[in-house]
Amino acid sequence: MSRILMVDDSPTEIVVVKKALESKGHTVITANNGAEGVEKAKTEKPDLVLMDIVMPDMNGFKATREISKNPETSSIPIIIMSSKDQVTDMEWAKRQGATGYLVKPANEDELFAAVDEALGG
Repeated sequence: MSRILMVDDSPTEIVVVKKALESKGHTVITANNGAEGVEKAKTEKPDLVLMDIVMPDMNGFKATREISKNPETSSIPIIIMSSKDQVTDMEWAKRQGATGYLVKPANEDELFAAVDEALGG
């Protein structure tokens, strides 16, 4: 299946989402903040990035912008996964280069549908 980079500072969220995605055959790579996520996007070249917004060091909006604007990583789709549920946050995420947006806690069906859509499945 696909290699998915999950960027989130919540160990609990990582465990839950990673387990769900691995049950569908995906390989999940993790990063604990935006800066680490940007670096891993460059080195690991995942098929998809799941990005939290509120994180230390570099927030998800900035990390999304850096990944989507860098020629090395611009082809990688990014789904924002955040507890921020305002329309303005969703619009801003799209302007930064996100291809999708899920509000936490996303149920497994929403997660799988968004991942399949982003991966072109």
